[in-house]
Amino acid sequence: MTKKVLWAIGILTTIVIAVGWFVNMLSSTGVFKTIEPHFAGECTQVTGVTGPEDITIHPVTAVAYISASDWRAAVRGQPANGSIYGYDLKSGNPQLLNLTPNADADFHPHGISLYTDRNGQDALFVINHQKGQNRIEIFDLVDGRLAHRKTISDPMLISPNDLVAVGPNKFYVSNDHRYEAGFMRQAEDYLQLKLSSVVYYDSSRFQEAASGIGYANGINVSTNGKLLYLASVTEGALHIYDRNIASGKLTLRQKIDLGTGVDNIEIDAAGDLWIGAHPQLLKFIQHAQDPAKLSPSQVLHLIPGADGGYDVKEVYLNRGEEISASSVAAVYGNRMLVGAVFEAKFLDCQW
Repeated sequence: MTKKVLWAIGILTTIVIAVGWFVNMLSSTGVFKTIEPHFAGECTQVTGVTGPEDITIHPVTAVAYISASDWRAAVRGQPANGSIYGYDLKSGNPQLLNLTPNADADFHPHGISLYTDRNGQDALFVINHQKGQNRIEIFDLVDGRLAHRKTISDPMLISPNDLVAVGPNKFYVSNDHRYEAGFMRQAEDYLQLKLSSVVYYDSSRFQEAASGIGYANGINVSTNGKLLYLASVTEGALHIYDRNIASGKLTLRQKIDLGTGVDNIEIDAAGDLWIGAHPQLLKFIQHAQDPAKLSPSQVLHLIPGADGGYDVKEVYLNRGEEISASSVAAVYGNRMLVGAVFEAKFLDCQW
């Protein structure tokens, strides 16, 4: 009799734990959120580009650099037909300009970072998943064009998602998973395991700079270079690290719960943070598989305070009709460009 009671208690406990996990998973992925669209401005859809996943804007020239790949094609094992585009915000009628017209069909750019040098030697750093290999491409900006300078690869680039350049040959990279494929990669997502990391390249070698993160994604640094910001998708949080500029070492300062699937992070001229986000992650997964299923888009604006805190404002929210699965928001003056993972367009917004 005792064995039967213990067995029943064990089964009941397992069921309670499973139900609790399932409800928590639904809640953390935004299933119960109410989406009420709003934006205090107007947006124009810019077509002619597929999968504009990351965007960054040159603070002086106002040229936006757009990383684009056909992500659905890549998942099917087909060429991603990726490109880096330029989009001049100072032009009265900006047009997309393919800055990598000679790239291979399987060029597959992902996260990008613009490094502006005080001597004018600016460079664009690009994560490239070409031919099933993960590597970093460094392009110098020469007369408005991209001149390829260097390719860097290493076993520590396990699943690179985004990067931030902190020198002509130095950068941090977010590995969004610890496992490249298989069951454990899926487990990282659905069990919300904190196994991803940040690695640092000091111009000669890679080293781990931070670990124990749930789906490390967008990454950037403050204007003075002393803080590093990291988006954690499955934690729905922003990690803020103190950065030792000399050694590259990171020390966690604080974590801000944002309650949404945070993606890429851009910094504006004032030092404010702009984050593209996915408020309902399960709809994002459905949208990845079927373009007819919409995924809500969200943009957060974080304003650093003198006390070390951050004022968080939601400046854009849409159910996905205007653009689905927003992944980045880059701001220049009163202009905001909103990119998306899968869409064949991005938004050019003004307020």
